Amino acid sequence: MLTIQRLVLVVLFCFEISASARTTEGSVHLPLVRKEVRRSRPDVEKRDRGSAAIGLGDYLDVTYNVLVKVGDVETPLVLDTGSADLWVVSTQCTGECATHVPLYKQSSFHPTGQQVQLLYGDSRTGTHASGPIGTDNVSIAGLTAHEQYLAAIIDTNTTVLETGSAGILGIGFPAISVLWRQLLQAQLNKSPPSKRHRPEFPSFDFLLEPSHPHTKRQTTPLLSSAEVIASFATYGPLFARLIGQNALASPMFATTLQRDTLDIGGNVGLLSVGQLPAGIQSDSLTWVPLRAYTPQEGGLPPAPDAPNEVYPLVWEIAIDDVYFDGVKLQRSSLSSSSITLSALIDTGNSLIRGPQDVIAEIYDHLGGEDFDCAKPHTLSFQIGGKMFPVDSRDFIRQSYADSVDRCTANLAITDPPGQGFLYSWSLGDPFIKSALVAFHYGNLTRPSQDPPRIGLLSTVPENHGDLLTKAIDAADQTSDNFPATSDAAPSGTYVATSTGVGGVPQASSSPLNTTSSPGGSPSSASLSCSRIPSTGSLLLYAVFTAGLLGSWIAL
Repeated sequence: MLTIQRLVLVVLFCFEISASARTTEGSVHLPLVRKEVRRSRPDVEKRDRGSAAIGLGDYLDVTYNVLVKVGDVETPLVLDTGSADLWVVSTQCTGECATHVPLYKQSSFHPTGQQVQLLYGDSRTGTHASGPIGTDNVSIAGLTAHEQYLAAIIDTNTTVLETGSAGILGIGFPAISVLWRQLLQAQLNKSPPSKRHRPEFPSFDFLLEPSHPHTKRQTTPLLSSAEVIASFATYGPLFARLIGQNALASPMFATTLQRDTLDIGGNVGLLSVGQLPAGIQSDSLTWVPLRAYTPQEGGLPPAPDAPNEVYPLVWEIAIDDVYFDGVKLQRSSLSSSSITLSALIDTGNSLIRGPQDVIAEIYDHLGGEDFDCAKPHTLSFQIGGKMFPVDSRDFIRQSYADSVDRCTANLAITDPPGQGFLYSWSLGDPFIKSALVAFHYGNLTRPSQDPPRIGLLSTVPENHGDLLTKAIDAADQTSDNFPATSDAAPSGTYVATSTGVGGVPQASSSPLNTTSSPGGSPSSASLSCSRIPSTGSLLLYAVFTAGLLGSWIAL
């Protein structure tokens, strides 16, 4: 689910555009790093279990996006593992829709006559995106799904456009797709649900017949689970349909995310679809099963011929324990002890979100919400018996302009589990930047035959605390501000300059002669666009105009 920091920015753009591609049998590799491999670009149409390649964009570590072709328009969309709907802002959008990225023209859009309003966030934050539902051809890195259902957004108050994207590509499980649910319900000749829908927790009540005309509780299945899942092939999200077309060598994708703030570099920003990145072996990852939701917990009803099947809803995994600076934190008292501690792994969340009382305990250890930047801190999650720390450079952000003395943690509180999803934590980009994460859908119809799972490989170097200290010293000697840069989603592919922990490809660093200034302006800060030899990325150097970086908004 997309949650990002709202930043007021003055930006300068420097473009150097080129196209390239490479192909891999049965898989897609979508990396982000600043050195581009220049090759001729192949046909972007899908080939037999093959693929082209394309890079990812990174907007100040707030959102990560990828170029997706919708109809005749190729435009960057936010990559979001926390949702499962595809929507693109249309040229017919009214209101605050000005942007430098291409909008969807709807010239080849085939409307269904239905409207949808997607609501994002939790009880503390919330935004919307609304518009008609229809179909068009959609391609990502040469993989094409014809007659893909999507929403053409004509009204939104999200900040997606402000972060260099034109919409969201949800790559979660089909069962949480609002579009799928609404379209299937209409097919069943029932009244479509209200166009206002918050994708917090799905309801499958429309698949059930009332046991009595006057009872609200529905118990008799109207459709079997097999028939429902078969509808994924028609109404489902993009990745589910590509899996159904046998377009992928394996029903999975993997991510590593680049760091574009504070100490630029780290892992290469990489989306690999269909297999793990080159050089990474499956047995080097720690694999953990996803939480499955029974019908009693609100999950998908099983098929009569497979009554013991239970299905995942989101990319949610169990957590053994949570540690801060080596000290095990107490479990939250805000949720039942009978609920297994778990976390959503969410690329659309720029924070680490957790229970209010546990987050408060972390701040107690820090001495308050505003603390000394120079002392490295390590927040770690024990998963599958192994520790997965958050790099200390990704745990913090600068609190005040022109000073790297005081910092704030990349943390936020969220609703406790109860009615609905059962996870207590949402591990967003600060966590994902510290690991290679593999997302395996498994068998969407019979999960017991190929269980869905997540694989993790920590990429945090042992000296990450020393690297934080060096980054602070470098900022002290220049502008007293941490650097920040962004890369637009390119149409070509990139290669890493080296490998790091676990053999994971590493990103190169930007020149540090240009830095961001949280309190500066074009007239008061020295800003320029520096060309990096043999690159094809857009560099965006941002000036934060807000003094305190503490305002967060959910998309």
